[in-house]
Amino acid sequence: MRLMFKFTIPVERGNQAAKDGTLGKAIQTLVETVNAEASYFALEDGKRMGIVIFEETDQARMAAINEPFFASVDASIEIQPVLTAEDLQRGLGH
Repeated sequence: MRLMFKFTIPVERGNQAAKDGTLGKAIQTLVETVNAEASYFALEDGKRMGIVIFEETDQARMAAINEPFFASVDASIEIQPVLTAEDLQRGLGH
């Protein structure tokens, strides 16, 4: 299943992580761990935000994906299934 992993990082913790190098490492580890199909980074409500799209078939791996990111940068995480346009068309029977 294709998933969207969206995270935000509190400003103070993000600033500290950017200075000590843990921010870049945490993001790189996340992207590599999930073998990201795509990743995007922006600001949301003044906080660092990212969206990482990836395929996952084993829901038990979610703890191994989430926990290191929570611990390293105090991230808030949202995960939800997403569809490509082709997936949507197939689901609609077109």
